[in-house]
Amino acid sequence: MVRVSRRGQLVLLTAAVVAAALAPALLAYLQLGYHADRDAAADFEDPAANAVRVLDRAAFEARLDGDYAWANRTRAADRVRATLRPRIDRLAGSRVADGTATLVSYNATAARAWVESSCPGGDGRVFGPCRADGGVVVQERAGEAALVAVAFDVRVVTERGETRLTVVATPS
Repeated sequence: MVRVSRRGQLVLLTAAVVAAALAPALLAYLQLGYHADRDAAADFEDPAANAVRVLDRAAFEARLDGDYAWANRTRAADRVRATLRPRIDRLAGSRVADGTATLVSYNATAARAWVESSCPGGDGRVFGPCRADGGVVVQERAGEAALVAVAFDVRVVTERGETRLTVVATPS
């Protein structure tokens, strides 16, 4: 004769209650994700802010590091644009499949305005003049051309609308 224990039934009932209590916590965890997912979603939700971050980083990486004499500043600006081209192209095509187009162009007017208002100088500085060349701003420092700013026009088009902004990236 097999004897059924009430203890086994109690253990089974306790396990069912614990599982039922943990189910909402598990569902909440799966819906919220973790912090890195939230950061990635921010770029996805705000492609204009992502474009600004990409252009700031690209300008930083396009520094000239004393490669050009001040007399060759036009060639220096051309090199900066050539260095930035792959990054701008990647940014433009990165989200097209998702319905987001990012168009980037240089803003020569904003670069000239930046020269007038923000070119590093003043007492205690030995820097020379700044010159804007097609959206790229270089400054004479110790006889060499140094990259100090790049001005862009950014246009982001999504299914929700269009965002236009002017960005002046400084590689400092």
